[in-house]
Amino acid sequence: MSIDVEKDANERISKVFNSLSSEFSKIRSGRVSANLIDKLPVECYGSTTILSQLASISNPEARLLVISPWDKNTLHDIEKAIQKENIGVNPSNDGKVIRLVFPALSQERRQESIKLAKKIAENHKVAIRNIRRDLIDELKKEEKASVISENEMKQGEEKLQKIVDKGIDEISKILDNKSKEILEI
Repeated sequence: MSIDVEKDANERISKVFNSLSSEFSKIRSGRVSANLIDKLPVECYGSTTILSQLASISNPEARLLVISPWDKNTLHDIEKAIQKENIGVNPSNDGKVIRLVFPALSQERRQESIKLAKKIAENHKVAIRNIRRDLIDELKKEEKASVISENEMKQGEEKLQKIVDKGIDEISKILDNKSKEILEI
């Protein structure tokens, strides 16, 4: 075979999982994560810098984030960026660190978060199915051009289907775990 279906599918599906992980990290669950704000753009020193490059972000308690800037002169800029982002909490600045105390999620908000997670998971399942379709199209083109035989095409389709099924099952498991995390109190 001229195209390596397994390799191509696994590489593309890996990118889908990276995207899913990134999207899920932005959904707030019972426990607050530094991922909520680590990519926050902060205007300081005359340019825009992401928060994770200006400060360390720790998570000492389930609903508390502590931002410790490496340069105390950026405290005010970080505080302004957090207020501008409107993440639902007011920063508390004590001159050394900024504390963000998040309120507990209401049951309604938890259900909204689960709906959002399901939608994101379904979009990523569709992305995996699109990968299957694209690779099957490539296999068909190769068969038509007599680069591969009909048997090789069928074998490629079967391998591809197994990889796709495994990827979709994995997304379902990840969604289940995220849903449980959201429901944790």
